[in-house]
Amino acid sequence: APALASAPTPASAPAPAPALAQAPALSPSLASAPDEAESKRHISIQRQLADLEKLAFVTEGDFDSASSLNSDNLDAGNKQSCPLCPKEKFRACNSHKLRRHLQNLHWKVSVEFEGYRMCICHLPCRPVKPNIIGEQISSKMGAHYHCIICSATITRRTDMLGHVRRHVNKGETKSRYIAASAAKPPNEILKEADTDVQVCPNYSIPQKTDSYFNPKMKLNRQLIFCTLAALAKERKPLECLDAFGATGIMGLQWAKHLGNAVKVTINDLNENSVTLIQENCHLNKLKVVVDSKEKEESDDILEEGEEKLGNIKVTKMDANVLMHLRSFDFIHLDPFGTSVNYLDSAFRNIRNLGIVSVTSTDISSLYAKAQHVARRHYGCNIVRTEYYKELAARIVVAAVARAAARCNKGIEVLFAVALEHFVLVVVRVLRGPTSADETAKKIQYLIHCQWCEERIFQKDGNMVEENPYRQLPCNCHGSMPGKTAIELGPLWSSSLFNTGFLKRMLSESLHHGLDDIQTLIKTLIFESECTPQSQFSAHTPSTLKQEECGVFIKTTDDTTADNTAPGKRKGNETITTLAKRQKTDVSTEHPPFYYNIHRHSIKGMNMPKLKKFLCYLSQAGFRVSRTHFDPMGVRTDAPLMQFKSILLKYSTPTYTGGQSEGHVQPASEDTVADRVEMSANDKAEASSCRRW
Repeated sequence: APALASAPTPASAPAPAPALAQAPALSPSLASAPDEAESKRHISIQRQLADLEKLAFVTEGDFDSASSLNSDNLDAGNKQSCPLCPKEKFRACNSHKLRRHLQNLHWKVSVEFEGYRMCICHLPCRPVKPNIIGEQISSKMGAHYHCIICSATITRRTDMLGHVRRHVNKGETKSRYIAASAAKPPNEILKEADTDVQVCPNYSIPQKTDSYFNPKMKLNRQLIFCTLAALAKERKPLECLDAFGATGIMGLQWAKHLGNAVKVTINDLNENSVTLIQENCHLNKLKVVVDSKEKEESDDILEEGEEKLGNIKVTKMDANVLMHLRSFDFIHLDPFGTSVNYLDSAFRNIRNLGIVSVTSTDISSLYAKAQHVARRHYGCNIVRTEYYKELAARIVVAAVARAAARCNKGIEVLFAVALEHFVLVVVRVLRGPTSADETAKKIQYLIHCQWCEERIFQKDGNMVEENPYRQLPCNCHGSMPGKTAIELGPLWSSSLFNTGFLKRMLSESLHHGLDDIQTLIKTLIFESECTPQSQFSAHTPSTLKQEECGVFIKTTDDTTADNTAPGKRKGNETITTLAKRQKTDVSTEHPPFYYNIHRHSIKGMNMPKLKKFLCYLSQAGFRVSRTHFDPMGVRTDAPLMQFKSILLKYSTPTYTGGQSEGHVQPASEDTVADRVEMSANDKAEASSCRRW
C-alpha cells in the first residue's frame, strides 16, 4: 500500500517501463485477449466481478501495482474510484465500499451473454441533451449499456435484453463477428436444373446478404422457364430480361437450356450481385457481355473440346430505367416484396404479344393478414375468406391490368398461381386502346356474404342499384339482422388460365425433364377446363395452329430453316390483325372462385370422399374440378345452396358406422333444403353469439 502512494525517485524512474510491458500478460481481464475483438470491447463488459474491481486500479494508471493485485490486497485501505462512474457521481472510497458499489449498482443489473456481463455504465459515452431549469443548464448523465455484438448504447435493461434477443434470432453472435473479421468464408456452389450457381454464405437470409437465393422458389423458376420455352416456339430470338438477378440463377437457366433462341439480360442494382452474376456465368461456360464489350476472360476458362453455350448481358442500373430504355419480348419481375412500383415501366416498352411475368412475395398483405398494406399498395379492400389465395391472384392481375391500360395496352392472363410463398401472374400483352378498354372492363367489384360466404361479381353499369343484396343468390340479408355483405375489390373478374398455353407448357416440361411441375401444370389444365382429372388427355395437340387469347397463334417448328435476319420478326407470326381477333367465349371460362368442402360440412355427418363428391356434382349437371389454390377446394358453377344440398345428400350420420358412403336413402328435395337452411341458421346463431 505505501508503494502505491509513493512517487518514484529519479534513480528508479526507468524501472516501471518493463513492468508496464508485463502488466498485460498478468491481467486476465484486459491483456489476455489476443484478437481484435477483445481489445475493442468496452470496459463495462467483463466476465467476473473481480475483473471489474481490478479496473479501479488500472484506471489510476499504476500498472506496476495492478499487476501484483490479488484478493488480499484488494481489501487494503487505500481509496479508489469507480471505473464506470464519473467522479462527480461517485467519490473515491475504500475497497470494501467500492466492491459493494460495483456489486449492487453495476453487477446485479447487468445483462449476460455467452459468459460475459454487460454492466450498466454511467460514463459520458452517450450524448445527452442538456435540460434548462430556470436560468441554469443541467446536463444529466444517462446510464446505458454497451452491446457486446454491435457496440450500440441502450439505456433501459429491458430494451437491451430485446436487442440481444434480436441478434440471437438473426444468428448474429460474437463468434460470428470474429470469424467474419478474421477470414471470409468461401462461397457455396449449388446446382439446380443442371445449372451451377455460386451463393453467399447467408444466401437464404435477405437481411444478411446482397445476393438472395431462395431454394423454396424452385417451382416458381421452373414455371417461368416453361413459359419462356413455350414463347420461344412462336418466334425467335427473344429479348428476355431478368430485372432482379441477385445470383442470376434464372437467367442462367434460360441461356443454358434455350441457347440461341433467347438473348438474356440480367440486371441488378447491387455491385456485389453483379460481380456474383458474372462469376456464375463463367462457372456455367457462358460468355458475359458488359457495356456491349465481351469479356475475354471467359474464353480462357473454356477447356479444350468445350464450346460456348451462349451470351448473357449483365447490367447494373435501376430496373425502371432499364425497362424505359430498352424493349423486350419477355420481362420477369421478382422484387423483394410488392412489384407495383415496376409495372408501369414494364408495360412501357414491352413488344406486342410479349409476356410479362410478375412474382409477388408480399403475402402478408395479399393474404389479408395486413389489410391496410393491401389498400396502400394495390388500392383494394379485402378480408380473409375461404378463397383468399385466388383473391390474392385476382388482386395482382387487377394491378397489372390497370398498369397496362395506362400504357394503352391490354392483357390476357395465361395463368396465375398462388402458393405458400409467392403469387405468380403471367400475362400476354396486346397493344392498342381497344384491347386496353376491353381489359379495363374486366376489373370489377365483388359482393361477399359474411354469413354463408356466397360471392358474386357486381353487374356492369354505372347506375346506382337500390338493393345490391339482390345480386347474391343467398337470402341471408332477409333472414339476418343488419348488413350481411361487404364489397371487395377491385378485382380481375375474367379467366385466370389459358388452356392452350398451359398444354404447351406441359409439353416443354416433358421435353426438358422438369418433373417437379408437371403435376401442378396438369392441375392448372383441369382447373382451366373445369373438368375432372379422368377426362384429361396428357397428349398435347399435334396441330401447330392454336387459339390463344382470342388470337390464332402459329408455333414455329424446330426443323424448319430460319432464314430471317437476327433481331427481326417473321411476317407470319401474327396470323390475324387485332381487328379480326375473336372474342373469348364467356361460357368456356372456368367459374370464378371455389368452395372448401370442410368449410361447408354438416355437423354430425361424415362427408364423402373428395373424388366421389366431384362425381356427384358432375352427375348433377354442374361443371366441377379441383383447384391448386386449396387441396380441399372444389371449383364449380353450382350455387352454394346446391353445393350444400348435394354434400348433405351423400353424407352419412356419424352414429351409423356400418353404412358405406353414398348408400343412404336419398331424402326429398324439400327435406334437404330444409336441413341445409337449418344448418345455415345454426351457424348464423353461433356466429352471432360469438360476436356478442
